[in-house]
Amino acid sequence: MMSLRAVARTAPRTISRLSSTALRQSRVARPSALVKSSWAPLRSSQFASAFSTSQLRQAPKAEVDEELSLKLESELQFEGEMKENEQLPASVKDFLENSAFELKDTPGKEDVALTRKFGNETITVTFSISDLANYEPDDVFNEDAALGDEEVDSAEGRRSSQAENEEGLEDELDENEAAVPCRLNVVVEKPGKGALNIEALAQDGQIIVENFYYFKDPKLAHGETAELAHAAQDVYPGPPFGSLDEDLQIVMERYLEERGINQALAVFVPDYMDIKEQREYQAWLKDVKDFVDA
Repeated sequence: MMSLRAVARTAPRTISRLSSTALRQSRVARPSALVKSSWAPLRSSQFASAFSTSQLRQAPKAEVDEELSLKLESELQFEGEMKENEQLPASVKDFLENSAFELKDTPGKEDVALTRKFGNETITVTFSISDLANYEPDDVFNEDAALGDEEVDSAEGRRSSQAENEEGLEDELDENEAAVPCRLNVVVEKPGKGALNIEALAQDGQIIVENFYYFKDPKLAHGETAELAHAAQDVYPGPPFGSLDEDLQIVMERYLEERGINQALAVFVPDYMDIKEQREYQAWLKDVKDFVDA
């Protein structure tokens, strides 16, 4: 039996076909001299019935909405169960309880900020969960593709090669998963003295300094707007960190460690990013489901 949705979808097309047939019959039956006087009103009335907006206003709810809503609900339940079974990582718990940094995490925002005082200095560390989405590990499939081009003499050799490749792929995937780099933007400010801007990576429990800049205007170090970021590009901030004297690099790294840019931070950031990303994902699922159900 044809459903109400199918009837609603086919009704306008049926009326349109009937109207077209009536038009063709009218054109054959009437002399050409009456085309302008009799044919125009007929065409107007037929088209009005074929394209009536009442059919659109009475159209039922889309078929996929309910299916999508149920799938979103299933995902929400799954994520909720996973969250219940997971404990807060010790690295996150210890850092939040013992660190001098204050956490600022706004729901719905990608960026997370850590702030603290150190003497007359104000230190800000920011990082973003966008690093997780934008991270592109090395293509671990290139080597497998090259191996696939080589000829294997026997079926046993093919099976052995495939097993080795699968094991190697799993190992590489595990290594890549554990080595996602998290970008840090560190700003050290002194009243009336400008700011240091350190670009670094938190990876494998280490802080890797990439650049050590200085700006007379602290706003350029934060670069919170596109205009400020563009203005900072016109200022000479200093040489690349790797080009500095090695002893100078070591002292600068110790300078940062003394201010809390250390191993504990390097372990905390990736673990907290996972928590933050999971929380935002669940909120996104709920928002999409609420929209679909509205």
